[in-house]
Amino acid sequence: MQGLKKGLKIASLALALAVQAAPSHAGEAVNLILNWAPTADHSPFYYAKAQGWYEKAGIDLTIETGKGSGVSSLKVGSGGSPFGIADLATMLVAKSKGADVVALMSIYANTGQTFYWLKSYGVNSAKDFPGHKIGNPPGDASRVMWPAFAKAAGIAPDAVSFVNVGPTAKIAALKSHTVDIISDFYNEHDLKVIEFGADLGYVNWKDIGLNPYGNSLIVNGAYLEKNPKIADAFVKVSQKAFAACVADVAPCLKALLDAASGLDKENQERQWERIKFLMTDDFTTTKALGWIDAERMKKDYELVQTYLGMEKPFEVGSAFSTRMLDTSIKMDASKLKK
Repeated sequence: MQGLKKGLKIASLALALAVQAAPSHAGEAVNLILNWAPTADHSPFYYAKAQGWYEKAGIDLTIETGKGSGVSSLKVGSGGSPFGIADLATMLVAKSKGADVVALMSIYANTGQTFYWLKSYGVNSAKDFPGHKIGNPPGDASRVMWPAFAKAAGIAPDAVSFVNVGPTAKIAALKSHTVDIISDFYNEHDLKVIEFGADLGYVNWKDIGLNPYGNSLIVNGAYLEKNPKIADAFVKVSQKAFAACVADVAPCLKALLDAASGLDKENQERQWERIKFLMTDDFTTTKALGWIDAERMKKDYELVQTYLGMEKPFEVGSAFSTRMLDTSIKMDASKLKK
């Protein structure tokens, strides 16, 4: 009898130890599709993942490389990925075509969309674009929104031709005169300055009166309805990560470089300084980091409707939500370099 009791105690102890040693549940499998290949503006997601913040919130995160805001909007909108990063105007275009998408947090409070050219190619402003070739990928937000830029700049939308150029080949294409103009995000600005110097010309879309929200965190609408707690946790962890990276980007870039090969550390550091400017406006500094303003969204909707047309008009309020943002976390403008 004593032997039986002893055996049961040993078995119970072994079972308890096994339970303790067993790995904790990784949480809900969640996919985030980026707008493009990983760069500094995505580093907060990699940092939070490396720190275990998503896992602690019950999220088993996979980060997927994207192929343009048009692609990420459609994949999220079709339910192929619960979360994504997309230029907000491009997301609105996709929503008008039936994509089930909702924006939860702005990353670029100001548009990063910029066109670059060489003055020696005979281009000095957007007025000189007609007859020239613009290089960018097919799913690029600037190509999707080109009619809006053309109208604002006072040129015909069909006055230029587009050439398919991958994200990493843009500078080479411009240098070799394969194309005359390229589109790129402003956070990549320093690479062009280093490469082309005084011959570089550029115009940010904001300079001609177009400043729609840029890259933002988006979610599939049906997923949001079924998984509000996961969505809430994802937003709050991501928001916390962006604030941490604004305070000190070094560990964030380390997490990015550990996860993504082929990136230059110094270039990513330069990018992050530009990104902080893109993240900053009156709302992100006073309401919450990542805040999306209703009046600005209304203007963005009108911009898309005016320049591109809405295939199926919708209530703009259904396209975004700020209720999951932590209002105690704000963009720290003191961290901007003067």
